[in-house]
Amino acid sequence: MNKGKWFVIACIPAYNEESTIAKVILETMKYVDKIIVCNDGSTDMTGEIAEKLGALVITHERNLGYGAAISDLFKEARKINADIVVTLDADGQHDPNDIPRLIKPIIEGEADIVIGSRFLTRESREEVPNYRKIGIKAITEIVKKASFEEITDAQSGFRAYNKKTLELIQLVEQGMGVSTEMLLKAKSKGLRVREVPIIVKYGKKPRRNPVIHWLDVTLSTIKFMSIRHPLIFYGIPGVIALLTALVFWIWTLQIFTTTRQIVTNIALIAIGATIVGLMLLTTAMILWVLVSLIKERS
Repeated sequence: MNKGKWFVIACIPAYNEESTIAKVILETMKYVDKIIVCNDGSTDMTGEIAEKLGALVITHERNLGYGAAISDLFKEARKINADIVVTLDADGQHDPNDIPRLIKPIIEGEADIVIGSRFLTRESREEVPNYRKIGIKAITEIVKKASFEEITDAQSGFRAYNKKTLELIQLVEQGMGVSTEMLLKAKSKGLRVREVPIIVKYGKKPRRNPVIHWLDVTLSTIKFMSIRHPLIFYGIPGVIALLTALVFWIWTLQIFTTTRQIVTNIALIAIGATIVGLMLLTTAMILWVLVSLIKERS
């Protein structure tokens, strides 16, 4: 596919990938105009190899995380006025030959963000280890509730973004939660998201602890959902807690009226539920006011 006038940049976060970075860069060069590598605190030759092969290298003195790498890569892409940015991993999992398929919906004006999904075809699904399938699908179900109902792979790092997306979205997540942060913010900005099928090649041993990865992404998603909808996220549990407290207060008073005794356990539940309910409702109101002020100023 001819990308024509489009200035396409590949952004590659890399941490200790000296054994694979060269092949990834050389294969990616066939489909893009420029490559930017974020050498995220590597202690091997990752940065030197990338630089020798002609990539623009951004260096972090220490490992800051995937999200920090993506954020700095996007900043550099904005500086050099990229029309399309493609993100892919440096470990060889993603096939650069899929780049034309990935950027096609953007070039044809059908999408602002294109995700390479591992779950659109039977062939691609079979390549994903079972433990990864469980984690990815669990995270995707959470993200779908707050963003795009049609997505199948919220954690794919093989994506394409147009210039509009780069200008509208500022990233703050330092870790793996940046993938879901992008989708949640894209939804709030009214951006269009599409998926195309890809096949990922996995190594024998996962590079990231899957449990830590899952916790990082899940907590990040919950955080953004709570900020976007504080009255729902904190307010509803707060009301439920106060209603629970009311039931236990009534129960406590009924027992006291008939026996002139206070059942300590029931009274403590009533007090605790009251405190929790008031705290949640207060948090909901404070966050709602703050978010409203920020939206007005922006």
